[in-house]
Amino acid sequence: MVEQIFAFDREVFLWFNGWHADFMDPLIAIITNRFTWIPLYLLLVFLLFKKYRQDSWIWVIVIGLTILLADQIASGLLKPWVARLRPSHEPLLEGLVHIVGGRGGTYGFVSSHSSNSFAIALIVWKMLGKLYPWTKWMFLWAALVAYSRIYVGVHYPLDIIGGALVGLFAAWISFEIGVLLSKKFGKLQYDGGQL
Repeated sequence: MVEQIFAFDREVFLWFNGWHADFMDPLIAIITNRFTWIPLYLLLVFLLFKKYRQDSWIWVIVIGLTILLADQIASGLLKPWVARLRPSHEPLLEGLVHIVGGRGGTYGFVSSHSSNSFAIALIVWKMLGKLYPWTKWMFLWAALVAYSRIYVGVHYPLDIIGGALVGLFAAWISFEIGVLLSKKFGKLQYDGGQL
């Protein structure tokens, strides 16, 4: 049963990875690079400070906790435990995978990029969504970053889906901790969630 799922996942991966064009490679390489998004992160931190003022420290801790949880569950726990080869390392796919940039580490389940992106999308939307409705588009950004990992040949679709679920879980847990911290230590009370 597991092998049938993995075989289907490989087929879906090859279909999506096959949607490539030479002119798109540099653009996708920029999208998949974590450093590309530093201006976005700085904007979000600015908006966070603008909204929560003296309680911003609570929500900065929550963001840090969110990213730490998402990344450690994905890379520290699941990748070595599941030990599923990335498509770029899979002998069955040798010569079939369009790789842009490096091949990545040996194991790919779950995608840290997907986990971190979806974690950031949910936590930002929960913290800022009432004041800035456009933050719902962060989920589209997360999906684009996640898809870029298939395009560059280093993750299967199940790696992406698993990463997204890990990220959403990490953001949900962290957000609930943030609400508790806000109630206990904050000068401004949290003004309600989005879900």
